[in-house]
Amino acid sequence: MKTFKKLYCYGLLLYAVFTGKVLAQEAKLPTKWTQSAIASKIPFPAYPRPQLVRKDWISLNGKWDYIGGKQAANALNPGTPISFEGKTDQILVPYCPESVLSGIGRKQEINMWYRKTVEIPPTWKGKQVIINFDAVDHDATVFVNGKKAGSHAGGYDSFGINITPFLKAGLNTLIVAAHDPNDGRAPSGKNGPRGDYTFTSGIWQSVWLEPVNENYINNIRLLPDPANSRLRLVVNAAASQVTAIALDGKKVVSQATGKSGEALYIPINNPKLWSPDDPFLYDLKITLIDKSGKAIDEVISYFGMRDIKLSKVKGVVRPLLNDKFVMQVGLLDQGYWPDGILTAPSEEALKYDIEFTKKAGFNLIRKHMKTEPKRFYYWADKLGLLVWQDMPAIWYQDQDTAKTRSTFRKELKAIIDDHYNSPSIITWVPFNENWGAFDVREITDWVKRYDPSRLVNGNSGFNNNPDYQKAAGDPGNGDFVDTHIYIGPNGASKPDGKRAASLGEFGGVGLFVRGHMWPVENNAYSYEPTKQRLTDRYVLLMDQVEQLMQYKGLSVAIYTQTTDVEHEVNGLLTYDRATEKMEIERVREVNQAVINAGKKLNQ
Repeated sequence: MKTFKKLYCYGLLLYAVFTGKVLAQEAKLPTKWTQSAIASKIPFPAYPRPQLVRKDWISLNGKWDYIGGKQAANALNPGTPISFEGKTDQILVPYCPESVLSGIGRKQEINMWYRKTVEIPPTWKGKQVIINFDAVDHDATVFVNGKKAGSHAGGYDSFGINITPFLKAGLNTLIVAAHDPNDGRAPSGKNGPRGDYTFTSGIWQSVWLEPVNENYINNIRLLPDPANSRLRLVVNAAASQVTAIALDGKKVVSQATGKSGEALYIPINNPKLWSPDDPFLYDLKITLIDKSGKAIDEVISYFGMRDIKLSKVKGVVRPLLNDKFVMQVGLLDQGYWPDGILTAPSEEALKYDIEFTKKAGFNLIRKHMKTEPKRFYYWADKLGLLVWQDMPAIWYQDQDTAKTRSTFRKELKAIIDDHYNSPSIITWVPFNENWGAFDVREITDWVKRYDPSRLVNGNSGFNNNPDYQKAAGDPGNGDFVDTHIYIGPNGASKPDGKRAASLGEFGGVGLFVRGHMWPVENNAYSYEPTKQRLTDRYVLLMDQVEQLMQYKGLSVAIYTQTTDVEHEVNGLLTYDRATEKMEIERVREVNQAVINAGKKLNQ
């Protein structure tokens, strides 16, 4: 084995010398998707925005020229692009430069410059060309043929820029400047100076071009209303007529017409309701029509008919899905990867975590301290998982408050807007364990007013607090009384007269699996020596959760966590997703037993 490794390394050295190519660093802990991701010419080739799909588009994922690092030219809102003279690297977009998959693998770049040459298809002549970014951390500035086309601030929400005025015939040069100080003064979650894991920055989700007419559908707002057997639709576009057709497969369910910018109600008689047990999705075709009656834009979308609210079940305040209490049994899902860090190596990998969670009998994931690409939520919608969506934390909320706090509020709204249409998302979580918390009661109320169709958990785990700050504590409003108990679950919060009880985190029991751990000192809240013993412990914890549900009013229990993450070894899966650390059939059996016991409370 040692001889083989020496020959392999020598071969890589010769390859680098004779080709002059920069090679990606060796993965510290590869996944089964690592090599195919590195070799991919176009990572994530599927259309990135499943609820606003156009037929004609070009993915810009793949190799870009790259210059980055603390010594690189300042990339914060530059007025002109750099020249890319001298040594440049090649980066594989959409992987962040800190990841092995990117081909760069350096720590905290801060200043990042990307360059790619593209040719606009002749069939796009006369069209407006939009460049779309699913996410860039944190400040992005886009140049086209040396001219500044636009900019965006915010590391977790998507944006698009019309680059038509700057294009020319033939080849066009795109340059993206990205700046990310990772200083905790903008939302960064675990990806910040007081977070636990590897920093990431720059482009970390898909980039693509698409042609549209001068008047086109910017975005849509979907609100299911099962009680009134209808879907509320608002199309954001310049003044135009709108036609919307709802479909069940190829069968037309109903259609409606109206005006852009105004609410349009599409009848859905005897709606098929969306739930984790039956995640039925309707398709939706939306057409924008000009004054002459000509179709000027068309998008394909989908929606799920579901309702989430609080009500009393046998005198206990509980969350109801489609007017029935469903015990929410979930996993804390941090969405980190040993090869891509915040970005999954492929869509297959992205989908794998959701499929595993379903296989293990859970009906909920709490997406913790980050967002995901829209295709992640598509698979949650499609496969049937409830989602709690965290807002990534800021860390210095009491410094330069006029800027940091307004940045948090702005980016919280942007994230809600970005993922508003996903039926799987049922709860927004503005703050976690008092991290970066400020004006918690006010912000909880604001989120509830801004999106009354969902539940709000204002400060999940309010009973925990970093020792360097004063705790904001229980805001007393929102929809949940939420505590985190390790190991738990005993001691979990109880419902009050207006809010349901949630155990937002518990468990965290670890198991060491040699050969599948991140190369640092590993830890957990507690440990078991074997897979069987860890499973036994989990079954016992869930038996206790069931008791709390039946006799103490508990409605949500979220176990830590889906996978190991860097130093943490308390996942159901190893960090590389190669090993199931519990006996999954037994996990599924007890999870389903608890969920089914919850259903009986409706009788």
